[in-house]
Amino acid sequence: MLPRRIRAWGAELGFAAIGISGISGIDLAAAAPRLLRWLELGRHGEMDYMAKHVALRLTPHELLPDVRTVISARLPYFPAAAVDAAAVLADDRLGYISRYALGRDYHRTVRGRLQKLAARLQEAAAALGQPCRCRVFSDSAPVLETEFARQSGVAWRGKHTISLMRDGSWHFLGEIYCTLPLPADPPAADHCGDCRRCLDACPTAAIVAPYQVDARLCISYLTIELHGAIPLPLRPLIGNRIYGCDDCQLCCPWNRFAHLGDADFAVRNGLDATPLATLFAWTESEFDSRLAGSAIRRIGHGRWLRNLAVALGNSSRSPEVLAALRSRLDHPSALVREHVGWALARHGAAG
Repeated sequence: MLPRRIRAWGAELGFAAIGISGISGIDLAAAAPRLLRWLELGRHGEMDYMAKHVALRLTPHELLPDVRTVISARLPYFPAAAVDAAAVLADDRLGYISRYALGRDYHRTVRGRLQKLAARLQEAAAALGQPCRCRVFSDSAPVLETEFARQSGVAWRGKHTISLMRDGSWHFLGEIYCTLPLPADPPAADHCGDCRRCLDACPTAAIVAPYQVDARLCISYLTIELHGAIPLPLRPLIGNRIYGCDDCQLCCPWNRFAHLGDADFAVRNGLDATPLATLFAWTESEFDSRLAGSAIRRIGHGRWLRNLAVALGNSSRSPEVLAALRSRLDHPSALVREHVGWALARHGAAG
C-alpha cells in the first residue's frame, strides 16, 4: 500500500512521523476564522505577508492546481550536545539563542529531504499508472502547516500555538502537496488538558489566552521579525534572549519525552553558550561568514547588534559590558546606536 511505503521512505530520510490529510474545504473553513480574527486584531504585527497571502493559505489549489492530498512530515531538531538551556538563561553574561537556530538552516534540510520523498512517491505512482505532481514546502510558502499536521495526526496545536506531540515540540514541520488521492489518516487529539504552564512561563505574556499568541509581544517576533526598534517596555523582559525564545517549550511537560534531533542541527560556532560581549564584537563580515547556512543570518548584522545591545543592557554591569556597548556608540545604524544608548542608560553609564 502506497501510504505505508511513504511512511517507510520518510523514516529512512529521518522524519519522526509522516501523516496524510485530504484537501477539504470544510476543514480549512474551520481553521479560517481563527486566522482571520488573529489578523483582524493586528496580532501579526509587521508580518504583512501573513495578511497579504491569507487567501493562498486557505486555498491550496492556488499553490498546486488539482491538489488532492497533503503529506505532513515532522523532523526533530533538539541539538544533542547543547549547553543546558536553563543554565544559559540563568547566566546574563551569555546570549540565549532558540534551540532550533543553533545549527543548520532547517529550510534547506527539511525541503531537501521532502524533495527526495516526493521524487520516490512520483516514481512509485508512475509505476502504478497513477502519475502525479508534487510541490514541497518547509515554512517557505503560505501553508497552514500546523492545521495540516493536526488533520494528518502528525501533531496537535498546543496552547502556545506550536505543534506538539507526546514526544514534545522540538521539531520542524514540512509538507508535500500532491495531486494523487491518498487515504487520510485520523487527526491528532489534543492532550494539553488543563495545563497552562506555557501561558504562565511566557516572559512577555504573549500567549494572551490558550491557543492565542499576540506576536507583537512575542520575543521570537521581537528579535527576528521586527525590523525597527524594540518597544521600550518589552526590552527588560527579553533578558539575554538574542534570537528567538523557547520558554513556552522548556516548561512543557511533554518535552520531558523529547528525542534528540537530527545531526544536521548540531550546534555550530558555540552558539549555545557564547558571551554576549564576544558576539557583539563580531564585524559584519564575521557575522556573515560564521552564520553562513544558518537561519540567524537572515536578520542581518544590524538587528543582531540591536538584539545584543538589549541583552547587554539587561546583563550585570561590568567593565566588559560597558566597554562592549561603548564600542558601538558610533555605529552607522541609528537603530543600533539607539539601543546601545538605552543599554548604557540601564547601567547608569554615559556614552
